[in-house]
Amino acid sequence: MDVDLTAIDKSGTTIPLVVANMTAISGRRMAETVARRGGIAVIPQDIPLEIVADVISWVKSRHLIFDTPVTLNPNETVADAIDLITKRAHGALIVVEDDKPVGIITEADCENVDRFTQLNKIMSKDLVTLNDDVTPKAAFEFLTEKRRKLAPVIDKSGKLVGIITRTGALRATMYQPAVDASGRLKIAAAVGINGDVAGKAKALLAAGADLLVVDTAHGHQKKMIEALKTIKALNPNVPIVAGNVVTADGTRELIKAGADIIKVGVGPGAMCTTRMQTGVGRPQFSAVLECATEAKKHGKTIWADGGVRHPRDVALALAAGASQVMIGSWFAGTYESPSDLRKDSDGRLYKESFGMASARAVAARTANDDAFDRARKSLFEEGISTSRMYINPNRPGVEDLIDEIIAGLRSSCTYSGAKNLIEFNEKAVIGIQSAAGYAEGRPLFTSWKN
Repeated sequence: MDVDLTAIDKSGTTIPLVVANMTAISGRRMAETVARRGGIAVIPQDIPLEIVADVISWVKSRHLIFDTPVTLNPNETVADAIDLITKRAHGALIVVEDDKPVGIITEADCENVDRFTQLNKIMSKDLVTLNDDVTPKAAFEFLTEKRRKLAPVIDKSGKLVGIITRTGALRATMYQPAVDASGRLKIAAAVGINGDVAGKAKALLAAGADLLVVDTAHGHQKKMIEALKTIKALNPNVPIVAGNVVTADGTRELIKAGADIIKVGVGPGAMCTTRMQTGVGRPQFSAVLECATEAKKHGKTIWADGGVRHPRDVALALAAGASQVMIGSWFAGTYESPSDLRKDSDGRLYKESFGMASARAVAARTANDDAFDRARKSLFEEGISTSRMYINPNRPGVEDLIDEIIAGLRSSCTYSGAKNLIEFNEKAVIGIQSAAGYAEGRPLFTSWKN
């Protein structure tokens, strides 16, 4: 726990994790939850500006300790509750009247009940509440004493402020939120390189975005350079992230054009078909190592974008010199991602994910084009349009995955004798591992002998 995981860049995060700017993954609940634990989410560029502004405002109004509860009124139905209750990993919904909690609904309460039953008929009225000045440790001890998993948090007037779980209380003592100069949760937003770049960037800055991510699949191109120069001319007071590239040359050119942070990765993402479609790309570790080395020469940093399937992949990217690691599809399979929760024929829960260059994403991106242009653009795609990201019943929330990643990363640092991420990069010894060596390191959950 002595390891300092504060990111070594200008982002202001306290853990080196960024939620990728993908429509199926990065939304308001994801942004709130991740920022509360010290990371940051990037809202995708395809979302209408007025909605992005609303999301930024909403996230910045959230509490630094208490979760935002999902609420309904007593006269709403079980069907309403079923639709909303899985928006949070703790599986509870607060019933409110005049903004005051009057009951709690859990998933178990909704089982074997008519969907049109009003919530006041099945909710638990045995409420245990906490005041909003409670400390995390006191909240944990109170909930343990009362044998409760969670409790609503109220202000002096009795109105609902938030919700806290026993695990959430523990996390509040182990993580430090990523906050802006005003003490509000941080959030980033993406902008593309086409259209009115200056206008979009101005709108995002005015809305309060803490970072601007200038994003395109191929970042080492003239239009990216022009977009960066345009945004830099606005004199933004926030860091500018740009990408994606995989070479020292691309890194250097984007830095010269005004980028503070370079996003690295072409083709490693789970939803990406670029390497199979085009043959273009580069193994992620090699790309991160080269680009981070070049960025360091100019006093800048890089983000490793894609290819994360295990905690080890985060540690490897940071050891290679990245200041942050972007995660996409892995976080898609959590309750906090925006996609609808679905169930397969075996009863397993999953959420759909899709690539941002897939036919599905292109269709959404070209919604305002005429039918002819949309039809032409739909003929070409890179990326998977639908993929099932199963909910891990043992780690259903994004915070559960963050715990797993951070535990592995802290351990990686202590193995290397590193107290922080700068030391980790300096002390880590890079070697080559064969496929046999990788297989040897994997755990066995069943006997290898019949």
